[in-house]
Amino acid sequence: MKLIAGNANRPLAEAIAAYLRVDLTKATVHRFADMEVFVEIHENVRGEDVFIIQPTSYPANDNLMELLVIIDALKRASARRITAVIPYFGYARQDRKPGPRTPISAKLVANLITTAGASRVLTMELHAGQIQGFFDIPVDNLFSTPLMVPDILERLGNENLMIVSPDVGGVARARGFAKRLDVGLAIIDKRRERAGVSEVMNVIGDVRGMRCILVDDIVDSGGTLCNAADALLKAGAVSVQAYVTHGVLSAGAVARIVASSLDKLVITDSIRPTEAVRVTDKIRVLSIAPLMGEAIRRISSESSVSSLFD
Repeated sequence: MKLIAGNANRPLAEAIAAYLRVDLTKATVHRFADMEVFVEIHENVRGEDVFIIQPTSYPANDNLMELLVIIDALKRASARRITAVIPYFGYARQDRKPGPRTPISAKLVANLITTAGASRVLTMELHAGQIQGFFDIPVDNLFSTPLMVPDILERLGNENLMIVSPDVGGVARARGFAKRLDVGLAIIDKRRERAGVSEVMNVIGDVRGMRCILVDDIVDSGGTLCNAADALLKAGAVSVQAYVTHGVLSAGAVARIVASSLDKLVITDSIRPTEAVRVTDKIRVLSIAPLMGEAIRRISSESSVSSLFD
């Protein structure tokens, strides 16, 4: 196999390459003065099984365009199969029409990746499972539970533990955690007045005397988690931590998390952590490199990926 890294998360690509014990393919990926993307592959990839590691996180449009240009370069270099490894799939939250005359941007991005020449997609914790159906090529959607559940057991155990979904839409994910940990489940009922702002209404379930863990796929502004933590403590919880796969953490999110009643926020390196994340001791980062690397190995060898989660 061949691994190629874009500029979105080079440290993760290097960690995946180290896990697989292969070298990253030499390539030039840079910008012209007008910010056009230029790509040149410096090794022969004809007939090769190539994996491009490039999350489409901030700046989403630049990183997406970089991914598309790399795919095109590989297609024109006669790569046998091109797998777009997208640890964080940008635009995933635009998976439906929230109102009249609005786009379904996740479908548009799926079309762009397919048309560019990708043979398949490997991603992690899609915001909405139906996005897999937006593609006309195979999609492998990994889950963070094999990383997070052992971490929870090692650090916290499961005594007096309660898994909490921060909204009704995340109940299925939270139920999966609760089942693996053999603990109870609670739900936060919230009302979102406008995009980026959430108001916690009440807690469904008895959390008195419990150590609560909020689980979610994305933390962006951090408002939902902070409000949920306040609601849980008000309802009698003794402590609140959060395990979230994708740490978008836009604007002043890190400062908001640091000032919140959360004991700890655990995220993964699907998005390259910022300096603000690295310097605070309230946010801890788990590496997805072993999970991603093993999935890449299994795709390359045509073996089962789903068995990773059995």
